[in-house]
Amino acid sequence: MDHFTPEQFERYEAYRRSAFPKQSIRKMIQQTTNYTASQPVAQVVAGFAKVFVGEMVEKARAVQASWGEPPETPLSPEHLREAYRIYQQETGAIGAARVHKGKKLFVR
Repeated sequence: MDHFTPEQFERYEAYRRSAFPKQSIRKMIQQTTNYTASQPVAQVVAGFAKVFVGEMVEKARAVQASWGEPPETPLSPEHLREAYRIYQQETGAIGAARVHKGKKLFVR
C-alpha cells in the first residue's frame, strides 16, 4: 500500500468500505436454492460476490484502456458487457459444471 498512487489508494479504501447487505444475500440464497442460509454462509457468498464484482471492474478498466479511452471517464455498460464476455471466454460457461477430460479425481 505504500506504493499506491493517491488514486489507487482512494479506490482501495472504497473497496474496503463496500459490502453487500447480508440480509439481501440470505434472501437471494433462499430464493435461488430453497435453503435457509446461516449468517456465515451469507458472509461467504457476499465475499465471493465482492471479489467477482472487483474482477469485473478491473477487466472493464482494461477494456476501457484497450479502446483508447481516458481512465478518468466513467465505465459504461459496454465496458462491463465486454469484460463479462472476456471473463466467460477465460473461464468457460458460468453457472454450469464443465466436463473435465483426463484424470478423474476421487475415484477408487
